[in-house]
Amino acid sequence: MPQNPPQQARIITDKVAEGITRVEELAYELKIEEVMTREIKALTPEMQMIDVLDLFRQERISGAPVVVDGQLIGVVSIEDLIRLMRHGNLEDEVRESMTTKVITVRPTDSVVDALKIFVNVNVGRLPVLDVDGKLVGIITKGDITRGLLGALQRDYQAEELIRYRASHLFEDIVSDRTTLVLRYKIKPHDFNNGGTASSHIKRALLRLGASPQIARRCGIASYESEMNLIIHATHGGTIRVDIEPHQISMEAYDDGPGIKDIHCAMQPGYSTAPEEIREQGFGAGMGLTNIQRYVDEMKLESSVERGTNLRMKIYLTDTDVFGEPNKT
Repeated sequence: MPQNPPQQARIITDKVAEGITRVEELAYELKIEEVMTREIKALTPEMQMIDVLDLFRQERISGAPVVVDGQLIGVVSIEDLIRLMRHGNLEDEVRESMTTKVITVRPTDSVVDALKIFVNVNVGRLPVLDVDGKLVGIITKGDITRGLLGALQRDYQAEELIRYRASHLFEDIVSDRTTLVLRYKIKPHDFNNGGTASSHIKRALLRLGASPQIARRCGIASYESEMNLIIHATHGGTIRVDIEPHQISMEAYDDGPGIKDIHCAMQPGYSTAPEEIREQGFGAGMGLTNIQRYVDEMKLESSVERGTNLRMKIYLTDTDVFGEPNKT
């Protein structure tokens, strides 16, 4: 029997990741129970459709579930009413006009699951049933929009609070010299997570009050260092960032195999990355050149026996400086 070829994990590049908006992330993170309408305007099978019309007008809704003893048996929409007004009698009972084939969702489903249904099926609302089949809510496109906007607002407020607290970190600590140390372990050939550490570093700096320019410079330098460890280091390596009020020091180090010729390694386009790595778009030989372009100081030490140590520094000006430590 032929074997299926092993599936390769998809590599998400920085460019692709930047295109994923926070709204798209929230659609996966939020659960339907967080955005659904819980106060249900339910119908009974015996109601007349003319009463349903009055209910829709009063409540300004375009559909409602039909329920018996908490169990969903159908749905009536404004489209059902329109068809009945054209071809039937509004004194008919709900049971005669309701839709019985109803698509439902669960409270624990992600909002994105409901969105997929709305995109693929022409429905205006989805009943939400719990594990016992009991109706516990209704979700519409409007519910999703309001839920996402609310989540974005909470996101913004939480981020602002975190940013404010972090930006006052150095001000609130009394010492002669205050240093915040960030440390990240980098695994060899872990391209799926390439850029994760540098992303965390950049975000931490922004929260601490660094200017966007400083955060970008550190982000680029740490990204190139991170990718060098992923591509070249036999056992991966470590990135360490020391954040002080007037300077940021970064260090990337590993235990091998080392760089045989540092002078060649500093030349643009020079690379010792294997061909299979280069075919994936990595190891173009511009990493060290890019780092040198964005830092104020760079020192590279390497030997075949001891591995490689790359030290980088960025000095902060008065416009970049973090909060000053309190002096006593």
